[in-house]
This record gives sequence, C-alpha cells and structure tokens, in this order.
Amino acid sequence: MNKSSRDMFKSFGYKEEEEVLDTVLDPSNKIEFVRIIFTDILGRHMDFSIPSVELKRAFQDGKGFDGSSVEGFVRIEESDLIIKPDASTFRVLPWEYRGFDEETCWRESIMFGDILDSKGNHYEGDSRYILKKALQNGQKEFGIDKVEVGPELEFFIFPNDKEATPLDKGGYFFRGRHGEIRKEIQLYLMRMGIASEYDHHEVAHGQHEIDLRHCGALEMADICMIFRYLVKKVTRMHNLYATFMPKPLNGQNGSGMHVHQSIWKNEKNLFFDKRDTYHLSEKAHQYIAGLMVHAQEICAVLCQWTNSYKRLIEGYEAPVYISWGQKNRSAYIRVPEYQPGKEYATRIELRSPDPSCNIYLAFAVMFMAGIRGIQKKYKLQNPVEENIYEMSSSKQKQYNIKTLPQSLEKALKVMQKSLLLKETLGDHIFNKFLANKRWEIEEYKKNVPKQFENQVSDYELEKYMPIL
Repeated sequence: MNKSSRDMFKSFGYKEEEEVLDTVLDPSNKIEFVRIIFTDILGRHMDFSIPSVELKRAFQDGKGFDGSSVEGFVRIEESDLIIKPDASTFRVLPWEYRGFDEETCWRESIMFGDILDSKGNHYEGDSRYILKKALQNGQKEFGIDKVEVGPELEFFIFPNDKEATPLDKGGYFFRGRHGEIRKEIQLYLMRMGIASEYDHHEVAHGQHEIDLRHCGALEMADICMIFRYLVKKVTRMHNLYATFMPKPLNGQNGSGMHVHQSIWKNEKNLFFDKRDTYHLSEKAHQYIAGLMVHAQEICAVLCQWTNSYKRLIEGYEAPVYISWGQKNRSAYIRVPEYQPGKEYATRIELRSPDPSCNIYLAFAVMFMAGIRGIQKKYKLQNPVEENIYEMSSSKQKQYNIKTLPQSLEKALKVMQKSLLLKETLGDHIFNKFLANKRWEIEEYKKNVPKQFENQVSDYELEKYMPIL
C-alpha cells in the first residue's frame, strides 16, 4: 500500500460507532468486510467476517454464532451466542486484498467485542469479559484507574509448521537472520496505531522478540491477539513459519512473554516511592507479594500447555524459583532499575508467562493475584540478587524460596484448590479450563514416554507447532 492510499483515511483511534460507520461505508476506502475477532477458552484466535453493510446492524443487534463449535464455550443445546462489536477496537488491516483480476481489490477491518448469551447477558465463557470484570473490580474496590502492561513476546521462525529447524545461529542481540521480517511486522503494526519499542534476535537460534509499548491491559490483550496474527501472516508471506510454541527446541531457550506492569490512580503511578531502596511503594511490595504467594495457583493459566513446562527448567533463563530482585534474571519477578525523573516508568516484570497463553485470562489472573496482595496486605519477602540456580538447597531454604510447578499436571492440582482462580475466572471457565487441560495431559501421557520429562518430543512438535 503506498503512502497516499494509507493517508486516505484514519485506520485506528475511533471511539464512536458513527465514526466507524462513516469510514467503513465510504466507498473510496474500499473496506468491504469487517472481521470480528474473539478467543476460545485456550486463547486461540477465532473470527468470522461480515460485509461492511452489515456493520450498522451488528452494532445494534450483534451478530449470532454457534458457540457449541468453539472450544470451552457451550453445549449444543445452549449454542446460540451473540457478539457485539466494540467501536473503540476498530482498526483497518494495512494492506489490500486482490482477486485474480486487477479490478477486484478490497480492504478489511477488524474489531473485538462483547459476547452475550441469548438473553442479552454477558456470556460467562467470554475470556475478554473476564479481564474486563477484573479491571472493573480493581476500579471499584481500590480506585485503580488503569493497569499498564507491556509484554515482550518471543517467537521462533522455522521453514514450516512441521520442521523445528533454526534458520540461523544467532544469539542475544547477535547476528542471526530475518531482522527485516521483524521490521516489516512493526511497520504494519504502526499503520494500525500499535507502537513497538524495539526488536532484536533472542538467545536461541532462530528466535526473535518484538516488545510492544505499554498501554492499558484490555487494549494490550487485543493488541497481543493482533500481534500474534501479524507475526504469522507476515512470516507466511515470506514462505516461512512463525511459532509461539513455548519450547520447540531441545538444548535451546524457550519462548517467554515477560509482562511489565504497573497500576495507576488519578494519573499517578501507585508503584513509585522515592524513599524505598528499589523505589517501590508499599502497594508495589504488596502487589509483588500477591504474585509470589499465588504463583503456583496461577501458573496453569500463564503456562497452559504441557510443553510450557519444558521451558520452565534450570539452565535456560526461564524462572523456576519464586523470588524477586532487580538484577537477578533467574528470578520470577524482576524490578527494572529506577531512572531519575522517570517515576512513571516504575514497574515490575513478571517473567513466567509464555506467549501461547490465553492473553485475557493471563492478564486477569496476574492482576487479581497482585490485588489480593494489596487487599490482604501481604508482606513481601526479601529480594534475592544471587543466581538461584547456583545456590545450595540449604541456602534456598534460608531464603524460603519455593518453586513453580514442574508440570502442567502439578500446576492443575494447585489451581483446582484455588479460591482466587475460581473467583477470577468464574465457575464456567474455571471448570472448562481444568477439564480441557486434564484431557490434554491424558493424551500427552498416552503418546510421550516418561524419559521425555524435560525433553521436547515429536508428539509435541506435531501437536503444538501448527496451532501455536
């Protein structure tokens, strides 16, 4: 798309339905279809498209779809669901589609929305609504206006979805290939109003990272859905394949999604306190403590696949131990160093999630765990700045350092007892999630010998590579 056609209309930043309709129904913009996006219980991208002329009716009445065909939604006898598009999520995809003849070309826009049941109530299986409720709870109970998040999503580029073969031998900030693909992805994101902060080659061969500029948690969850789609789309256009699978390669680092976060009230960063050694407020201490106390409970949501736990092992820069510090990159939570005059940038970095999780549920549970720490005034244990991997077991006991679950099965056993998770997710998603993951574990055990406990198996590559 050339510059003149890009500047023809605004492609993001809308607030009102009328604004959106004016853009979509203007023939000169060639926006022929609106793609409506949502996620199933596993966080996978689901969508359907409507002709642009149907959008006004969709705003008024919503668009119906069969929920029984979506993982973790409803049974056949309860299948009718409705999604109402949210005008503030409207964005135009930054390219034209073309038919086999030169005269046929069009653009497509995308939107997220609220899923409702047949009675017009918010559907309890809508992951996006779970996050909205968590944020509303923070506003109501604690006056938190905004939860700012900035995720770092790592991914691999392979020849196709069947071969986990690195295409370079690059390392962290070093050599490697396909930097131009990272740049192309960011240019498309920019045209949709999505800002990135930087990109680089990651530690593992064929591994990459693009960091998104922080914004509110709900908007960022939508952006992460768009990001994962664009990474796959652009890579596919280069006849390659991108995967967010947590651990596709043995002997190499897996892909994580470090999530920077802070909470705000009246445009004030509630995490900052100049008197503290780490420049963290009492609320920040309590929030970190909440994430640490509930770390084992929320792990199954942040790391939701059996393959996720092949990443969470010693020696590959992934967190294993539940601790916090500033310079310690083996820690579960890292506190970036304070820069004078940048109080707004005071934040914490949660390092356990991986980029294949259900983004909405992950943001919801990490926020509610932190809020529980503030609510109950949890006391934060001392920071650990030593490399915990090299620490003796007696010293780990001295610091009272616990570990994350070592498998999805162990994570589920903790999760199923968690009142915090049940309250945050609601009965429907809580029970459906557990049931789905128990089935996944059973299938894994049938197909993977025990000697692959810390090794990636062919079964995992066949199962997860094409879908993550």
